[in-house]
Amino acid sequence: MVNIKIYNNKNDKYKIIPLMTVYIFLLFGAFIMLIPFVWMLSSSLKNEKDVFAFPIQWIPTVAQWSNYKVIWEKVPLLTGFVNSIKITVIVTVLQILTSTFAAYSFAKLKFKGRDIIFMIYILTISVPWQVYMVPQFIMMSKLKLTDSHIGLIMMHTFTATGVFLIRQFYMGIPNELLEASRIDGLSEYGIYAKIMLPLSKPAIATLCITTFTFEWNDFMGPLVYLSTNNKKTIQLILRMFNTQYSSNYALIMAAAVISLIPVMVLFIFLQRYFVEGIASTGVKG
Repeated sequence: MVNIKIYNNKNDKYKIIPLMTVYIFLLFGAFIMLIPFVWMLSSSLKNEKDVFAFPIQWIPTVAQWSNYKVIWEKVPLLTGFVNSIKITVIVTVLQILTSTFAAYSFAKLKFKGRDIIFMIYILTISVPWQVYMVPQFIMMSKLKLTDSHIGLIMMHTFTATGVFLIRQFYMGIPNELLEASRIDGLSEYGIYAKIMLPLSKPAIATLCITTFTFEWNDFMGPLVYLSTNNKKTIQLILRMFNTQYSSNYALIMAAAVISLIPVMVLFIFLQRYFVEGIASTGVKG
């Protein structure tokens, strides 16, 4: 028995080597991915002429903290922030509501043609936005919703990706739990609100992060639909730093750093649920 124990300990020691190799590669990959962000932060503290100087000076000799003050004076950055937060928060909340409702129907309710409808709905993910961009714009023009936040919000209220994500998570919840709730007299809306939503926090957090990030970084949608300056989002406001003949990349990088803060804060608070949601949505299909 003693010899077997020693042999197992040796095996455990040998297992450390491949595990360390994996962690080294992961750390190396993380380092490579962080380089652009470090360069952006470094460039935001430089003079415009030093941004593309070679060799790269990662730590500026004299940090130009004034760049973070000038960006608020050069362009209506605050207006862009307010508009982006407004659109992003509303769309995120609406997508969570519509996706969880639809996912509950597709996962736990039985009705004729359920699976066919679900497959057709999911197939819309494969259709790129550029294919239906023009007909969609024509439709919104006839509804007089162009150059309007309402138009953008309405177009992004429903998402097949979100329905698929939440539905996969709901499939892992035992049907016996729902049957017991029905026997106790709980309605379908009560089951949705009191059982499904509390149990699906990881999936909802994952959808919240992906939706918030997409809406916050969306450029083409606001570019096509918004023309009035006081309605433009943060991504369109950043574009104002580009003039016809030149661009001040130091100010652009400073504004980009500021624009990353809401997404970073959201991810920091929801990252635990995000990892769990990604890992659990593919358990059962």
